[in-house]
Amino acid sequence: MPIGILHIPVNFMPPTTTTRPYGTRIARYFEHIKGDYHFEDVPDKKDASITTKQKVYDREPEPPTLTGLALFLGFTSLQAFEVYEQTGFYAAQLQMGRLMIEAEYEKRLHYQSATGAIFALKTLGWKEQHDQSTGIDGLKSISITITTSGPKVAQAEKEVDL
Repeated sequence: MPIGILHIPVNFMPPTTTTRPYGTRIARYFEHIKGDYHFEDVPDKKDASITTKQKVYDREPEPPTLTGLALFLGFTSLQAFEVYEQTGFYAAQLQMGRLMIEAEYEKRLHYQSATGAIFALKTLGWKEQHDQSTGIDGLKSISITITTSGPKVAQAEKEVDL
């Protein structure tokens, strides 16, 4: 990948050191999902003597998924991935990979249609919380008593006196 396309914040440290084998594989997964491409010279529509470089994908980019990460790392099921994420020797790197995928879904919340990202984040354990505070220190009970006045309401037409 050419230098300068990927912007990495200064405080972000990807898990890519060789002493962390799953960290290296996770970094490879995120490189793999970007797809493979090459540049071709395409003639300009108005002037055929002018050509511009156009990116042509040999393998289309894919969205990051937890299942895709588990398959790329060699796990046979998502359950095996989750068990190893909780109890395995390299659990910290798998947790970092999960967090990186959650970050990608979280970025998609700012798109016009974020329904899929919301569903994915809820599946990953996010909970929708609403502010339930009303500003009142304690709830007060209200007693309502219905009193009637005047003549009794007729239940049928025969009860009406004219």
